Amino acid sequence: MTNDKIKAKAREIGFHKVGIAAVGSSDNSETPLQKWLNQGYQADMDWMANPKRQDIRLVMPDVQSVICVALNYYTEHQRPDRTEYAKISRYAWGRDYHRVMHKKLKVLANWLQTTGEDIQARYYADTGPIQDKVWAERAGIGWIAKNSNVITREYGSWVFLGEVLTNLKLTPDEPHTPHCGTCSRCLDACPTGAITEPFIVDANRCIAYHTIENRSPELPDSIKPHLQGWVAGCDICQDVCPWNQRFARETDVEEFQPYPQNLAPTLEELADMSDLEWDRRFTASALRRIKPAMWRRNARANLE
Repeated sequence: MTNDKIKAKAREIGFHKVGIAAVGSSDNSETPLQKWLNQGYQADMDWMANPKRQDIRLVMPDVQSVICVALNYYTEHQRPDRTEYAKISRYAWGRDYHRVMHKKLKVLANWLQTTGEDIQARYYADTGPIQDKVWAERAGIGWIAKNSNVITREYGSWVFLGEVLTNLKLTPDEPHTPHCGTCSRCLDACPTGAITEPFIVDANRCIAYHTIENRSPELPDSIKPHLQGWVAGCDICQDVCPWNQRFARETDVEEFQPYPQNLAPTLEELADMSDLEWDRRFTASALRRIKPAMWRRNARANLE
């Protein structure tokens, strides 16, 4: 099996970028992830400490290669400027990206297994203990930027990442080199100082973490004054990125076109949203991760 055949198939399935990384010998030195964990920057995201994240062979013992893919999700739509409107992160405007990515990854993994005997293939898209961004950089998809997102030359950072782990020994692509240079716009723009230094994000200060993952009845007082209308994620550090401003392009994936109700909801309507309305409103959406009480909490915090 050649890299060219795999890449051609991935593109035929609809992925916008594909690269291959080799799985080398285990490294027992302290990883950047472990250093991040040691600082407590994961907040309540205990799953980030899963040992499998730091040793991919604990996920798949016979893995030899990681086929990494990226899918552009950017659309030209913009949010209203007025303060009565709530802000939802772009990644969640349309259909749940897990469903879209998994459907395509399943096709790729199943095809790979039919190309020879005893070929193993296991796929993930933000659902398993895989360091998606690390592997994407190693596979040449893009580079991990100062805001900790992966930036691609063709689409900026508006991409979803996925992987197929396989026991095939494939020729790896060159890892991507970083191209943030001296730019510090993401650090300067973050209203809570969550990007404590280049490449390091403290979830305890991150608006995206608090609006999506924080299950507490109330948001911290240190976060509330800086929400700026955000109720589901936060795109500030991506919106100010020169790579996104210059190279973002409309996706050809129809499922990522926004559901109309996700572009311009008002804070008032979300603050009073019932559980029944939540269930109706966020069908087939990644926004279901934010439970009804959290939506009301986030909206009300913006209205205080």
